[in-house]
Amino acid sequence: MSLSPFNRENILTASDALHIAEDKIGDFFKLSSGQWKKYPFFVRTLANLSEGQIVPDAFALLEKSSTKSDYLEDREKDRDHYFICLQDHEILKALSRDSELCLLPLLVYVFTHELVHIVRFCNFLQRFEVRDREREKEERLVHDTTYKILRRLTMPDLNYVLDSYESYRICKMALA
Repeated sequence: MSLSPFNRENILTASDALHIAEDKIGDFFKLSSGQWKKYPFFVRTLANLSEGQIVPDAFALLEKSSTKSDYLEDREKDRDHYFICLQDHEILKALSRDSELCLLPLLVYVFTHELVHIVRFCNFLQRFEVRDREREKEERLVHDTTYKILRRLTMPDLNYVLDSYESYRICKMALA
């Protein structure tokens, strides 16, 4: 089966969405532009993903990689970095399924969500490798934080995206 990658226009929209998300994350976590170096990440689209980085039913996959130096004087260069692997085919499929969904606000949400994870991992607020129950809790918290960051952003069709993720923010309570 052939997967549809982003075209040039989609890539430009993704770039705009990333800039908006970085700006909003910076405001929320009070990060200067220089502090972003503390949170090293790269974005990959379908054209640059390996087979193992292509997943169904997700708009993005977050991967972690580490560089380690064997030399004591280079220890400060040891660091984790992250890859936001956009799933172009899933994003485009969602857009074709839902005529009210627009690429820019959807990607702003996706990037903001993934960047919240990265900030939390880099600040040791959450470990990257966790069990399913912890992962669900982390996802709910990140969706809630993403909503708090974006709820006041004035952007056409963003509220539709925020409303679409509402059920991810609401905690299900069991009645005894």
